[in-house]
Amino acid sequence: MSIIEKAVERLEQLQRANAGQAAPEAAAPVDATPAPVRQASAFAAEPPKPVAEAPAAPAPVAARTPAPAAAARPGNPAQSIEIDLDRLHSIGAVTPNAPRSLIGDEFRIVKRPLLRNVQGKGAAAIDNANLIMITSSLPGEGKSFSSINLAISMAMELDHTVLLIDADVSRPSVLNILGLPPKKGLMDVLTNPDIQLGDVLLKTNIEKLSLLPAGTPHPRATELLASDAMNNLLDELAVRYSDRIIVFDSPPLLVTTESRVLATHMGQIVMVVESNKTTQAAVKQALSTIESCPVKLMLLNKAAHSGAGAYGYGYGYGYGYGHNPKENA
Repeated sequence: MSIIEKAVERLEQLQRANAGQAAPEAAAPVDATPAPVRQASAFAAEPPKPVAEAPAAPAPVAARTPAPAAAARPGNPAQSIEIDLDRLHSIGAVTPNAPRSLIGDEFRIVKRPLLRNVQGKGAAAIDNANLIMITSSLPGEGKSFSSINLAISMAMELDHTVLLIDADVSRPSVLNILGLPPKKGLMDVLTNPDIQLGDVLLKTNIEKLSLLPAGTPHPRATELLASDAMNNLLDELAVRYSDRIIVFDSPPLLVTTESRVLATHMGQIVMVVESNKTTQAAVKQALSTIESCPVKLMLLNKAAHSGAGAYGYGYGYGYGYGHNPKENA
């Protein structure tokens, strides 16, 4: 075979080899067709993303939910209670629309100087003159009964509304004397931030008289009465109810220290003294604990009236500690 023939044969071999390689290359477009399928599967993997984000959407709704409930609280109306006025009259208390009585006349005398001070017509201007504390030296002298009578007598005035607070939280007796069952009150306001003052006020059937009971018994009631929470409540009462007379039935001065703390917030104090029982030494010691109060009045309880043969109230008052009371029995 000549060189030329060998060259032609070699060329034909190369051409056949090239033709064999061209077949796989022609298949390349087929291999490329799955690409759209892979792209489609990748695209299909993206939709789950919104599903994963969906649970976050309710969060703003939950945050807004408490707002309407909190806004509704101030609208809570005061509870109404019915005092049995006939029963109250039968135990010798002051009652509205009752025939003129000795005790009614006596408490008219007791309340006059207190009301003059509330109205700014007293001998001098008095801060918090509408905050009036009724106390005694020792238990059993009649301070709670006197508190009720004074509050009812003041509520019978044409120009004044009265709130009576049972602040003798260790031995509460206001509701019991009035013939009413226990209710939530002062202790609940001091211990539970969800209970507001308006939630526990009791509106009575005696026009212009409301009550704030001592509330649920608490093992640390005496400490709560001297707490910052109580101080804040007293400040709120003085400002929020500046047009209302607030009468506090407080613990005895010589038994606990809470009444002395209360006294620092009061504009006026009435100290009940049981006739022929409480000693002068006890009265002087009790008065020495409330020197900061500008007005202190003495109320002589269970004093026999000359010529009448009956027991009632004597009365005297003085400004500041150390003044001799004027007797007005």
